[in-house]
Amino acid sequence: MRKVLSPVLLVAALLVGGTGASAAAEQLRKPEEQLSFFERYTNAAQDVILQGLKLVGVRYRLGGNNEDSGLDCSGFVRLVFKDSIGASLPRTAREMSEVGEKIDTSQLKPGDLVFFNTMRRTFSHVGIYLGDNHFLHAPRTGAEVRVESMENSYWVQRYNGARRIIEGN
Repeated sequence: MRKVLSPVLLVAALLVGGTGASAAAEQLRKPEEQLSFFERYTNAAQDVILQGLKLVGVRYRLGGNNEDSGLDCSGFVRLVFKDSIGASLPRTAREMSEVGEKIDTSQLKPGDLVFFNTMRRTFSHVGIYLGDNHFLHAPRTGAEVRVESMENSYWVQRYNGARRIIEGN
């Protein structure tokens, strides 16, 4: 639990501490490469991430759609986007991989969807990118919603790509 809690607290602290920075960024209009960590977040991305972090610890359940009975990966992502920004996403990871803008790994921003091949088929798993090569997801039966590093060899070998759902992110 400690491994999960540390990244969660780090992301939460960075998001909460950076709320005013977003407004400052709009006023200053710095070039993107000069923006601080906080300024790179859009309000929608903040909302998505904070909503997702509220669900850390919810148990995994195949086909799960709500936090009371459990969530699977796509049920988790779908619930987070609906409750945070009102976006209606398809039910499965595969269907989610066809919406939004396809982006290169080098262009990943917090709030983007990241996809993995965990069931011997592409786009069989989805999570929400947090930044600094970490993502939030509902991993598997017997586990809970958590933060993990995309640099873990398991995820590196299974990465399929990313999509941007939040416009202007």
